[in-house]
Amino acid sequence: MAEVTEFMKSKIVQDFTADIRQYNLGPLWEAIPALMHKSPEPHAQAYLWKGSLLEKKLLEAAQIFTPDRGGERRAIYLQNPGLDYRQPWGWASTTQTLYAAVQLLQPGEVAPSHRHSQNALRFITKGEGAYSIVQGERIFMEEGDFLITPKNLWHGHGHEGTKPMIWTDILDIPTIYALGGTFFENYPERIEQPKVPDNFGSQRYAAGMLRPVSDRNPSIAPLGSYKWEHTYKAIESLSQFEPDPFEGYAVEFINPSTGKTANPTIAAWIQKFPKGFRTKAQRHTSASIHQVYKGSGYSIINGVRFDWEEGDFFCVPNWAWVEHVAAEDTYFFTTNDLPIMEKFDIEKQEVYERNNGQQEVTSEFKPILP
Repeated sequence: MAEVTEFMKSKIVQDFTADIRQYNLGPLWEAIPALMHKSPEPHAQAYLWKGSLLEKKLLEAAQIFTPDRGGERRAIYLQNPGLDYRQPWGWASTTQTLYAAVQLLQPGEVAPSHRHSQNALRFITKGEGAYSIVQGERIFMEEGDFLITPKNLWHGHGHEGTKPMIWTDILDIPTIYALGGTFFENYPERIEQPKVPDNFGSQRYAAGMLRPVSDRNPSIAPLGSYKWEHTYKAIESLSQFEPDPFEGYAVEFINPSTGKTANPTIAAWIQKFPKGFRTKAQRHTSASIHQVYKGSGYSIINGVRFDWEEGDFFCVPNWAWVEHVAAEDTYFFTTNDLPIMEKFDIEKQEVYERNNGQQEVTSEFKPILP
């Protein structure tokens, strides 16, 4: 092995490598150790963003940008520091595959309608009175609601309330950019006009899993909004049973016409961890983004302790050991790229066998604050 290593450093090898690279060719014998690993080695890092900082910066942005003055979407995204090398703009990567942002809409504002080849979803965290119009349906948003905007659907936002509205956006921007599949188009008018009654989908699916017969054929977004009251009822009902040792109590938003994930490339869950509950450590090929909707506690990611509280966000890279500990009853809004990994048939889970499934803490994460 030592002889091979020395040979690869020799002048004849280095000269040949330099020679073929001038023709835009590459030596696989040198590249393969860096490209093919025994297990995933993502560039994305485990990282945490404080909710207090995000809201502060959003309110500052509201003093500078409006939908008519450079801020069509007044959103601040969570850039993973390990992916800054991606150009342009780090591909707005929170994980290898997903983008996360917080967005603010002020009373009276309109965010113009557009459409794109990226899939999008939203989780409402603060305010009331704003709506998203998707496929001609105005969907009024309330705290805890989950909304989807699959690819190529016209969508815009308006605010008829009296207080700022804040929500989370999750899109597959880095994935679509990497695939070279980006399309974007503005709506011919400022905002799409209603074509059906407000909250049409929620009214049609008011009985939950009872599906209108006209929706027997699968469609991409038969239900655009999932109300918090129904989500809360579902997860509280699940809480009367034993929690999953790795995920706590968890429910997934699904497309009622297909039974699959509500969004074709991004899975979205609500997780509940009762006070004092500690999950066992695991790791996945898929990466995840966690928003602390309610509660406080900490997570251990590859031995590093990340303390979190309501409003914070943190990401777990691919193939990173992770476990969660709740200091009080806690609810996560969790998104991951599981559907992407499953489509490529590379999703894999591994459980932590040592120390009864609990990692040793080797250091603590310190968030960047003003």
